[in-house]
Amino acid sequence: MNDSSATRITRGNALRPEDIAEATRQGTATASQDVAEYALRLGDDALILAQRLGHWISRAPELEEDVALGNIALDQLGHARSFLTYAGSAWGKNEDELAYFRREPEFRSAHLFEQPNGDFAATIARQFIVANYQYRLYRELTQSTDAMLAAIAAKAVKEVDYHLDHSTQWVLRLAGGTEESRRRMIAGFKLMWPYVGELFEDDPLTTRLGEAGVVPPSLRAEFDRAVAVVFDEADLEIPVSATATGGGRRGHHSEHLGLLLAEMQVLAREFPGASW
Repeated sequence: MNDSSATRITRGNALRPEDIAEATRQGTATASQDVAEYALRLGDDALILAQRLGHWISRAPELEEDVALGNIALDQLGHARSFLTYAGSAWGKNEDELAYFRREPEFRSAHLFEQPNGDFAATIARQFIVANYQYRLYRELTQSTDAMLAAIAAKAVKEVDYHLDHSTQWVLRLAGGTEESRRRMIAGFKLMWPYVGELFEDDPLTTRLGEAGVVPPSLRAEFDRAVAVVFDEADLEIPVSATATGGGRRGHHSEHLGLLLAEMQVLAREFPGASW
């Protein structure tokens, strides 16, 4: 690996997917099976969310939001590329193979990311939950004992910091706006909140990685405190609803993912190996 690439793969420096791919080709950064499985989860989350947010381009309620949501989608796509490239190093696969040529049961995205956009308020509710979750997770992952995960997280957390501010301002704006905007914001959270629990579920994989210092312990308490501050300012109540059945981490998905993948993967599957 040349000096410029080596410099990038450190905490806090701008790490590109191409740098990760080069490091994996040269054998200087290969994920263990456990780390690869975990990186796959984060990559799938980001990839599916990027696809969802991309649908708002030309459909957002104002031109500035076309740009904002499009940029957030691109950030998420960049995170997906990095995590999937690193995950693929354990199996000899590249980011495109993992994104376009896996079947639905092979994806590890949590159900929240798969949910349809709904109206703008529903999308903001999902984005507010996601940004709070990702920001705290990536911030802690910068201290991971896995240097590559730490480097990916160090870049991603700076971008998610903006996503968090953007969604927070919209929650406050919609909740404190008209009677209709407030009704829609409340309805959006009721729709998305049942999927929060899956984000914080522990399983044998996260337990093993936690004991090795690769991933942090559960961040649910911190997440709840941060969300409560914004809900209090917006005069909203945390929705009381049954937790939806999860299973995305095990390949058991909602009915929405298959349709999304059909659209996302069709070009690559129809013209495998094509480039432009």
